[in-house]
Amino acid sequence: MSKENEVLEALKVIIDPDLGRDIVSLGFIKDLHIDGGNVSFVVELTTPACPVKDRFQTECERVVSALPWVENVTVLMSAQKTKSPLQAQSPGLSRVANIVAVSSCKGGVGKSTMAVNLAYTLAKTGAKVGIFDADVYGPSLPTLVHPDTDEVYQQNGLIVPLEAHGVKLMSFGFVTPRGGEGAAIMRGPMVTQVINQLLTGTDWGELDYLVLDLPPGTGDVQLTLTQLVPITAAIIVTTPQHLSFIDVVKGIQMFDKVKVPTVAVIENMSYFQPEPDGEKYKLFGEGARKKLIEQYGFQNTFEFPVVPRVAEMCDNGTPVVLEDPDSDTARTFGEIGGMVVREISKLKHGAVEKPQVSFTAGRGIILTLADGTEYELDPVDVRMACRGAHTVDELTGEQKIKREDIPKNIHPTAIGKVGNYAVSIQWSWGNVPSIYPYEALLALAGE
Repeated sequence: MSKENEVLEALKVIIDPDLGRDIVSLGFIKDLHIDGGNVSFVVELTTPACPVKDRFQTECERVVSALPWVENVTVLMSAQKTKSPLQAQSPGLSRVANIVAVSSCKGGVGKSTMAVNLAYTLAKTGAKVGIFDADVYGPSLPTLVHPDTDEVYQQNGLIVPLEAHGVKLMSFGFVTPRGGEGAAIMRGPMVTQVINQLLTGTDWGELDYLVLDLPPGTGDVQLTLTQLVPITAAIIVTTPQHLSFIDVVKGIQMFDKVKVPTVAVIENMSYFQPEPDGEKYKLFGEGARKKLIEQYGFQNTFEFPVVPRVAEMCDNGTPVVLEDPDSDTARTFGEIGGMVVREISKLKHGAVEKPQVSFTAGRGIILTLADGTEYELDPVDVRMACRGAHTVDELTGEQKIKREDIPKNIHPTAIGKVGNYAVSIQWSWGNVPSIYPYEALLALAGE
């Protein structure tokens, strides 16, 4: 075996935790050079924001150094060149690799604060990041971030974005008098035209992530944006109240219809904790996050406490992740940023293989795994496993329906995906669809 093959075989023990494959088969190893006992190579990751890049570098040095003939190892870390599906559609977005939408279905939940701090968290990892404020009626970006200059102008037919702390910015508030303080009085078609011009007509340059701060709701603006540009993933911000949970479901359904995967939900103002190790006070109730996990199978849910300093810093134009980088708040944003990077990597590199759920008359519900393994599930068992409010009492956990209430010939009339972790089944009995996380169906199959 040649020395090159020995090095590659040694590196095959290093597995990408999100993609589930070794870094050699993924094509991460580039420019391998061997000169006697000196070995050098480049590890080209999918994004400069990769949360495990330091671990990869350490493990590469360790496994190659273990070869008996190796005297010195040099490992350089890099990232793949930005590739965009918008090259022909929009010159301004032609070098934007990923677009992340931050959404909420009701106002006042802290969505813009979350979007801005997420963007700066990604930028701190070395990624090239931009923020687009898509709220024409109530732009928040001019208040949350103070750019280096407030002059907006065109160059070569495109709008030059503003910048602050290395992140590119654009908002309707930057192109109106008094920094967006005046009221925007315009009808829906004009609003979508303005958003189109500002988003696609801005020269964003080379970006790893463009964060879209969407206005609240599921109306014209949201649908226009999802049809205008290929959004990579969506994050929904909510609060603990039951009403907010209902709105989250609407947001998930909207993104489902336009084929955008919802990868996480952030429950803001989840609790108030006066002392670092003291009691947590649930000021606005609780349960929304638990429902999302049980009913929709969300693997990425985050609780954000009420932190007055966050609002103070944002009102002063400085994101908390920059002003107080060692705080618990900044660490939580770090977790959210790492999650975004990992989920996008899974989506773009085919690591997310969900079971297929179908129905065949005479066989029942068929659960087909990625390797082709099939399981037959009794429709009555599946219907009983629903954790929705129409099946289980939300307060007591008591089952509302009994097994004998369900017709033995019950069967699905429609099956569809919900979010990124669950399916919806419309039944021949009852008018309300049931939601099932893939994990719940796998449990029924004995997996």
